[in-house]
Amino acid sequence: MFITDLRKNFYDVVANQRVALLVAADIDALCACKILQALFHCDQIQYTLVPVTGWQDLSTAFLEHKEQFRYFVLINCGANVDLLEMLQPDDDSIFFICDTHRPVDVVNVYNDTQIKLLIKQDDDLGVPAYDDIFRDDEDGGDSGNESDEGSEPSGKRRRFDEGAIERRIERQRAKREWEARRREILFDYEQYEYHGTSAAMIFFELAWVLTKDTKDMLWWAIIGLTDQWVHDKITHMKYVSDIATMQRHVSRHNHRNEDEENSLSIDCMRISFEYDVRLTLYQHWSLYESICNSYYTACCFKLWTLKGQKKLQEFLADMGLPLRQVKQKFNSMDITIKENLRDVIEESSNKYGMKDIRIQTFGVHFGFKNRFLASDMVHAAAALLESTEKEQNDTTDNFIKALDSLSRNNLDCLKAGIDLAKKKLIAIQQTVASCICTNLILSQGPFLYCYLIEGTPDVKLFSKPLALTLLCKYLLKAFVHSTRNKRCKLLPLIMAAPKDVEKGTVIVVGIPPDSETSDKKNFFGRAFEKAAESTSSRTLHDHFDTSIIELKTEDRSKFLDALITLLS
Repeated sequence: MFITDLRKNFYDVVANQRVALLVAADIDALCACKILQALFHCDQIQYTLVPVTGWQDLSTAFLEHKEQFRYFVLINCGANVDLLEMLQPDDDSIFFICDTHRPVDVVNVYNDTQIKLLIKQDDDLGVPAYDDIFRDDEDGGDSGNESDEGSEPSGKRRRFDEGAIERRIERQRAKREWEARRREILFDYEQYEYHGTSAAMIFFELAWVLTKDTKDMLWWAIIGLTDQWVHDKITHMKYVSDIATMQRHVSRHNHRNEDEENSLSIDCMRISFEYDVRLTLYQHWSLYESICNSYYTACCFKLWTLKGQKKLQEFLADMGLPLRQVKQKFNSMDITIKENLRDVIEESSNKYGMKDIRIQTFGVHFGFKNRFLASDMVHAAAALLESTEKEQNDTTDNFIKALDSLSRNNLDCLKAGIDLAKKKLIAIQQTVASCICTNLILSQGPFLYCYLIEGTPDVKLFSKPLALTLLCKYLLKAFVHSTRNKRCKLLPLIMAAPKDVEKGTVIVVGIPPDSETSDKKNFFGRAFEKAAESTSSRTLHDHFDTSIIELKTEDRSKFLDALITLLS
């Protein structure tokens, strides 16, 4: 059931209860969790926070907590499956689900008692009508009549029976037609996976309605939205319209704080709307390294070729920036160069065909010294969340570190995340270059396919879903820029990387074709299920994104063959 009044039907309901927060491992979910934690602290609501990385985790967490808790809040998980069927909860358990995954399961939509969906109705949900997918069977309606007519003459009874049989046949035919239509409607509805409004934005709007919104909460909502853009989950149109919503909130907060004394205090926080350049982490790196490791510039210049490297040198010369300045840390660059750097980059980019190097985003100042862009925070938190630095990479430990990096009083943690993010971006860029140069991307007919073999540098990093998805996105963009085959430019990409060598499993990700007008709808979730079913491949569909699965290494070739047949 969709909830329209979050304050009345969600917040006031849990206000005097103990709540279990089950939070998925993505940055938008972390930000939504931070906002909800801040609200719960305001009103002294007791809660337990449990990170969940997949469906198995979710089931285990529910089993462990179902005795102590009646109310469960699920963030970025749970909407796209029949949750009651999966968890089998008691009748008094209530689930509040704030999830960006679409399509929402129809049983969740039409369950009025236990499932409460904190999902924006103005997203284009397209949920089928109740009568099209649910009906009460009246098959047993006439079966009793026949035996009751025993006292009647036999001829009359036969005539009655014929009428009853005809009616039953007619009913069965109508039922078969209805079921066929139902299958068709559900197939159309569930065919594509996509994402809706950021969970952090939904909880920020709740905080706003409760008049408890702070600048920190606003910043977390902005990071949640930016995460959807960085990881390519929403269309450009959706991003721009949500940015406009956030911009109104930023203006409101800045206006409200203009008169306050703390606008000059050393620990103040200022959020500003900006048109910045699409250079990842450039304010915490050197400009040169940022240009080399940002997918937008790396793909436009084709930096994996000698010609591309030469073109980059020409670009730097065109900007009139000395190499000594470009290759040192951004903070140490000459102040006169830094002042109009964005305009200089933009002007030269236009000459080199990079028309949309400018992007609408937000920046934040913590005090006088620390300045971060929303995308910096996303990359840092994602790198901490999927850190492979320790041998025993504990997911809960990583989750807590990533959560901490979002707080402004934990700048050391954030800076450690930024350092990890740089390593990750360099690894992605090097892997993209080697895949393109060694022709590892194969056209399989209806899709492109790339497999990272065991022993590839940084292969451990790409056993994580966020890192592999980002690599997949960068690789497809680079391939589209480098191939001359026009048909291949319009194909989606499937990528596989070793997950667990001892168990002999690979992680497989599928992403839609790369185009400016792409609606970001992904059909691989259903295709993976069907291919695994038809070949009895040993797969694990444990991830909340259905287009990410685990597969036994030896089943890889038959699984791919089935996919090619299915999608041809």
